[in-house]
Amino acid sequence: MKSLFYIIVFFLFYFSCFGQKQTRLEVVDSINQYVLKNKTQDSLTIANAYFKIGELYRYSFLADSSYLYYHKAEKYYEKLDKKLHLARTLYGIAVIQKNEKDLTGSELTSIQAITLLESLDETDDVMKYKSFVYNNLGLVFGQLEQYEESINYYKKSLNLKKSLKGNNVSTIDNSKNNLALSYKNNGKYDLAVDTYKEILANKNLIKERPDIYALVLDNYAHTLFLDKKHDQLPELYFKALKITDSVNPNGYNSIVINQHLAEYFDSKNNKKSAKYYAYKAKNISEQYHNDDLLKSLLLLSNIEDGEKSAEHLKAYVKLNDSLQKSERSIRNKFARIRFETKQIEQENIQIAKERLWLLIISIIVILASFLLYLVISQRNKNKELQFTQKQQETNEEIYNLMLSQNESIEEARTLEKKRISEELHDGILGRLFGTRLSLDSLNMSNSNDAIKTREQYIEELKTIEEDIRKVSHELNTDFVSGSGFIDIIKTLVETQTLAYKLNYELTQDDDINWDSITNKKKIHIYRIIQETLQNIYKHANATKVYISFNLKNNVICLTVKDNGIGFDVNKAKSGIGLKNMNSRIKEINGTIQISSQKNEGTEVIIEVPIP
Repeated sequence: MKSLFYIIVFFLFYFSCFGQKQTRLEVVDSINQYVLKNKTQDSLTIANAYFKIGELYRYSFLADSSYLYYHKAEKYYEKLDKKLHLARTLYGIAVIQKNEKDLTGSELTSIQAITLLESLDETDDVMKYKSFVYNNLGLVFGQLEQYEESINYYKKSLNLKKSLKGNNVSTIDNSKNNLALSYKNNGKYDLAVDTYKEILANKNLIKERPDIYALVLDNYAHTLFLDKKHDQLPELYFKALKITDSVNPNGYNSIVINQHLAEYFDSKNNKKSAKYYAYKAKNISEQYHNDDLLKSLLLLSNIEDGEKSAEHLKAYVKLNDSLQKSERSIRNKFARIRFETKQIEQENIQIAKERLWLLIISIIVILASFLLYLVISQRNKNKELQFTQKQQETNEEIYNLMLSQNESIEEARTLEKKRISEELHDGILGRLFGTRLSLDSLNMSNSNDAIKTREQYIEELKTIEEDIRKVSHELNTDFVSGSGFIDIIKTLVETQTLAYKLNYELTQDDDINWDSITNKKKIHIYRIIQETLQNIYKHANATKVYISFNLKNNVICLTVKDNGIGFDVNKAKSGIGLKNMNSRIKEINGTIQISSQKNEGTEVIIEVPIP
């Protein structure tokens, strides 16, 4: 898109140089609209477009508009640090200033452009624009009538142009013509004539650039006229005029030739011919730049006599005043454009400062808010941590109380078993022992029946004695170590299932050594079972629950399964109960797995490592 835009711009620029003024302005308006619509594109594209618009306006002799767009391009190029582009733009501004008689401004702008170009490597583009700027400085000092300075700059321009690659004959001839003009105006007619002859020696000039050939030929003829060498005059003038009219009848270049013919015939006292060419120059110059009209009026005031001379002189003075006002107005407009731009820049700087302060204040507020958030968050975390610690302490205390209660129960059981054991041993066993002794006394009877009967009783009593001894021994033996926690779990399950009207089945692996497991893990397992039973009651609509403890690879596997309605695990919302379970499992480095299908119940598997 960008490349296509440049192709269009260059094509329209080329076309505008040969088209009508209205067509040029339409082209400029189209490009301007394009730029306005594409403000978001990169700055270099916008700057280049502004530069091309400035060029088009300059070639359309609309100085103020050209200056405006050159100045816009200049600001972009300054920000982008594009020195060559900036120097090229400054050269365009300097040419406008020179054309509008702002000679001091043109000189300063040209020097600014040269300074930029001097800071760059000596490429062909840099050397080319340096030669253009030197040529413009030659024109500026020529109009200031400082001809030695003018000649010096023309020579610099020529030396650079001759060093450039490619065919630069046209631009070299232009600088030679300007150099010869300064020689002529400085009274160095021989140097001027030699330079003009050098240009005219190019036989291809009349074919390739007939308008320039005619201009050089006219300047050559005028130099001869000033040097009072009239032997080839006015033929050279007529030849130059004929060539000019063949290219563009009554065109701009013919004005100066007609003026020179009027001067020549006036010097020969041929008033008729002098007036003819002077009026012809005046009529043509009225269509073009006012400087040429001013010269034509001054020429007529010298050729005419009486009232007509005074009339032309009066018109000359009026036009001169008008031109000076116009030039002053243009210069003021240039200054105003720069002033307004500076003012806008200052406003932008002020806005930028305000935005910077706003940004700084915003950052401070954000940082302060963030720090306040951190303080409040840390305080809440501390409170939460304190609460968790208190909860942990409470859980430990609850468990210890439960364990103490269970130990009291077990102690009571042990005492009761001991009492029964003592009772059996000291009471029943004593009486049975006495009976056995009594029976032993019957051994005095030696009848066969008595002996047989006695032996049967004795054997029976021995059997009863052994059974009682065995019961006494078993009653006096303590419960298996670690059975306390399972009893607590059993009590919990019995209590909750009774309240929830559920049947339950509780199984455990005897290989689990609960004494080796920390109280923290026991408390969390207890709470997890409690929370799971509560969830089954609230959501499952179950009638039975299965709870089992298994030991696999030193990992306790707790499985809680119900025969409820089930649910979709992927779509289920995580309530506070499940969050609490996950939190507890995380604290004991465990894992949880929930599997469920609709109408087939839910199974929760929790794995807790023993270490």
